[in-house]
Amino acid sequence: QVQLVESGGGLVQAGDSLRLSCAASGGTFSSYHMGWFRQVPGKEREFVSFINRGGDSTDYADAVKGRFTIVTDNAKTTLYLQMNSLKPEDTAVYYCAARRPGYSGTYYSPATYHYWGQGTQVTVSS
Repeated sequence: QVQLVESGGGLVQAGDSLRLSCAASGGTFSSYHMGWFRQVPGKEREFVSFINRGGDSTDYADAVKGRFTIVTDNAKTTLYLQMNSLKPEDTAVYYCAARRPGYSGTYYSPATYHYWGQGTQVTVSS
């Protein structure tokens, strides 16, 4: 079972950049597909980005496409979300999640992920 720990959140101004990290312990990401989600109080957790376990397929929510980039390191022990041109509407708690391959259901749904980190707060001021 893999444990996930996010870091890198903080308070920034609109237009700034942040890089979130998600470190794995108890395993590597090579056995899992990975996703980033975000959540604001009173709203459902929403999909941000996805990368398959091979690292050769990615996807992004329309709201972040062209601004955010998901990557893993070569050892597949750290997942990153590079966030550029941040907007106030990007303010949320960001979570990384791991999904076992072969599991049915769309990777856009948080219900199809098996392991979650504790989240890291990102606040973008206008």
